[in-house]
Amino acid sequence: MNSFITIEEILKRKHFDKSCIAAGNQGIQRLVKWVHVVESTQVNHLLNGNELILTTGLGWKDDESLFMPFLQQLIAAQASGICIELGTNIVNIPQEAIELADRSKFPIILFHHEVPFVEITHDLHSIIINKQYLLISNIENYSQELNKNLLEIDHYEQILKFLQNYLDLQVLIVFNDNKSLSFPIIRGKELLLLLEQIKEYDRIQHTSMLKQTITILGESYAELIIYAKNRMLNEFDLIILDRTATALAQHFLRDLYVEERKLAEESKWIRSWLDGEYSEEVIRSQLSYSHPQTNLNGGTVCICKLKAASNKNSSVDRTYFKLLFRTVFEQSGFQLFSTEIQHNLIFILGDKRNPDNWKERMTDAFIRINKAENSGRKRLIGISYGVGKYVTDLGDVYKSYQTAKETLLLQDSLAEENKSYFYQDLHMHRILSLVKQHSNLEETVNEYLEPVLNYDRRNNGELLRTLKTYLACSGSKQETSSRLFIVRQTLYHRLEKLEKLLGQNFMKSEKRLELEFMVLAHEYLTSSKKNLKLKAEI
Repeated sequence: MNSFITIEEILKRKHFDKSCIAAGNQGIQRLVKWVHVVESTQVNHLLNGNELILTTGLGWKDDESLFMPFLQQLIAAQASGICIELGTNIVNIPQEAIELADRSKFPIILFHHEVPFVEITHDLHSIIINKQYLLISNIENYSQELNKNLLEIDHYEQILKFLQNYLDLQVLIVFNDNKSLSFPIIRGKELLLLLEQIKEYDRIQHTSMLKQTITILGESYAELIIYAKNRMLNEFDLIILDRTATALAQHFLRDLYVEERKLAEESKWIRSWLDGEYSEEVIRSQLSYSHPQTNLNGGTVCICKLKAASNKNSSVDRTYFKLLFRTVFEQSGFQLFSTEIQHNLIFILGDKRNPDNWKERMTDAFIRINKAENSGRKRLIGISYGVGKYVTDLGDVYKSYQTAKETLLLQDSLAEENKSYFYQDLHMHRILSLVKQHSNLEETVNEYLEPVLNYDRRNNGELLRTLKTYLACSGSKQETSSRLFIVRQTLYHRLEKLEKLLGQNFMKSEKRLELEFMVLAHEYLTSSKKNLKLKAEI
């Protein structure tokens, strides 16, 4: 079903009954979308592809050598074929042109008598236009039937079967986790070969294959593919494929909403899980009932702290965010269980894959979430994340929950450069938090750094920054001066000042460790004070 007509069909029309194919006989299935009468030999800028050319050879009647470049232009421009009227301006076709057309499967059709080009173009254009009307009508009928089925079906397989029956082609869907389903069902080597062709699709465009991405909430969810063994696919196939991909996206999105409602009903059980009320045996028993196909190797808890909205228009679309979060993290190998407490969305992320790379997979997922946030879609601005420690015993999820809360609290006390979503990245800051709770941390910091801090206040100096960089560079003067963008002489002068204030042995191992800890503690206290001031102003 297409709005084009093939060379083979054209040869059956009344004005072609006495024509013959001089070359390119293997190309008679080429599609023709329009017909042009051309007498010039410079045409590549006039063609868009799939045109049938009618000519009397006027352009090269005085110079036969012009025909080969003309033919090469037509082939390069992906014209469908050429019809040449012999006897008016030319009497034969060069042998090298016939050989080129045969190699390129480019039909050369000869008229051995005068033919009415006007009537030919009128006849063929009428057929093409009628086919276009029929194509539009069929697309509309398909869309209506598809939408009707969409309201009644229980599983996406029925949509794939409907597409397969309608086009009578091989249909395949490949999900992001590499699971696939085909209609008619194919297995073994045939399936592997088709999957290899799909992988090559973006590099080598297959005329017998079309692929459409199924997108949900701005994220790629699956690929829908149609494949024909015995014909070229056309624009009708492409439109039908696109309509079907949209219908599948709607179906999958509906399933996600249903799943979200189901999970909301499980919220009470999940809260008890987070509170540590269940053993691993009880948890796995419950999961085998509610999620029978799930096999978890461990997991962690992520708390998403939503910014309190000052007005309704600035609030985060929670349903959209939960669906986006679920879609992205499930593609990274996690099974999600969610609940809400006050302004926080809490996700238990059960790990379905090898635990060794759980953090890398989560980091990649957060990058994709942040891309959606930065695009401003659905107002995702102002969300903070805290990921607790990873546990292999599902009964220990409450420990991950507690550490996720601690991670969120620490976020407010950290400079931007030290922030991390992950509890395991905040070792020193967790120690600082404990020290601050049980002793006068500020007094301890001043005991070590007060001379440097006083010097910087009095002289508007850069000694503390120099000390921090020098320690970070393990005492390398060249690297330190490079990072600070200062000359060596300036660095030497500052280091002399530091030796006077801290003692000549400040870079010896024990003293150096103490100073590194105190510099970090000073940044921790400074960030805490700034955040307290901002909260007071708000």
